[in-house]
Amino acid sequence: MMMMMMDGSESPRSPEAKLGMKVEDLWDVQEPQLTPTEKLNACFESIPVSSFPLAPSSQVVEINSDTSVAEAVQLMAKHKILSVPVVDVDAPEDASWMERYIGIIEFAGIAVWILHQSEEKEGSSGSELVANGSEESTSPAVAAAAAKGMYSPRYRSFNSFSAASASGNFFEALTSSALYKNTKVKDISGSFRWAPFLALQTSNSFLTMLLLLSTYRMKSVPVVDSGEGKIENIVTQSSVIHMLEECAGLQWFERLGSKKLSELGLPLMKPGNVVKVHEDEPVLQAFKLMRQEGFGGVPVVESDGKAVGNISIRDIQFLLLAPAIYKEYRYMTAKNFLTAIRHYLKEHEQSTPFSSGMITCRRDDTLKEVIIKLDSMKIHRVYVVDEEGNLEGVITLRDIISKLVYEPPGYFGDFFYGVLPLPENSRV
Repeated sequence: MMMMMMDGSESPRSPEAKLGMKVEDLWDVQEPQLTPTEKLNACFESIPVSSFPLAPSSQVVEINSDTSVAEAVQLMAKHKILSVPVVDVDAPEDASWMERYIGIIEFAGIAVWILHQSEEKEGSSGSELVANGSEESTSPAVAAAAAKGMYSPRYRSFNSFSAASASGNFFEALTSSALYKNTKVKDISGSFRWAPFLALQTSNSFLTMLLLLSTYRMKSVPVVDSGEGKIENIVTQSSVIHMLEECAGLQWFERLGSKKLSELGLPLMKPGNVVKVHEDEPVLQAFKLMRQEGFGGVPVVESDGKAVGNISIRDIQFLLLAPAIYKEYRYMTAKNFLTAIRHYLKEHEQSTPFSSGMITCRRDDTLKEVIIKLDSMKIHRVYVVDEEGNLEGVITLRDIISKLVYEPPGYFGDFFYGVLPLPENSRV
């Protein structure tokens, strides 16, 4: 089947485009007195989450609770995912989904755990820290801190760390240590307010899902089949952006997508509030800032403030999967990190957004143009720059989704009271 687009061209009817057509049909029957935003909200409220296309099987991955952190890093890197549900190996076969899973482990949580190792013995070498840190570093306090780091970007730690802990020696020692190989994901995959995690039922609405991914700051939402006691689908911010890209040409989408970023109030964050790391600072400072501020990535800037690259929470995989590439650097700065990784990717003939340098846009770009860029590049944020290349802000997937919907008064009742939402300019 083919779908005729507004410009007269034809496009294959993808599952996402079919979903967009459903929104289009619902749009046409909405009450005329509703505003465009109210109409869109009503459309999404009328569509069940079960209508969302299933994620590729490679992305609906589970991991056993007795798996090591090292194996978890390898698994997430292989499948190019940021998080994975943890299955309790001791759960009975007929367990409900809440009994079957103990939580979710994320790169963000692993980053917190790594930072605790680097800070545990300030000033010591990497080999000393790893050799002496087995029991102390996996204490309940550290595990709890890692859990908070995964689930609550409000967790803060302002301990300093030394140049030694930012060197390649630390990561080589850590990744070859018994600590790294023997620490289980169950030790750092603690729970949040909801045990084991917040999930959607297939009957929940699209609006609920979009609000969780935007207002309530979830990067991904598991959809569970309560009958089977298993996760049926995982809806991510990225998959929603891909859906929007597939809806290009549909009237409801073009009505929003044709607007310039500046018309939509994007970027949300003012230039002075953008958290960044200078190129001569330790690369661990970038991950530390992400943990402290709850951001998923930070720009790397030169002394004049111009952005030259981006480091995201996902990039900690390079510190763990290929620590030997840092041998030539006694002191791993953010600049050295960018250089080493681009060289590594080139050597291994891998093409990723990381190897493409800084991904940017302008305030007068349209929302549609930015959505296409984010989807085609498979990235989670794009930096807004002026004509001289000065950093003016950042736009995340969450920012874009937040422009689709709003939360009606009392929609969630007091369910999130005292826990979410987080501060307005927070990022996970």
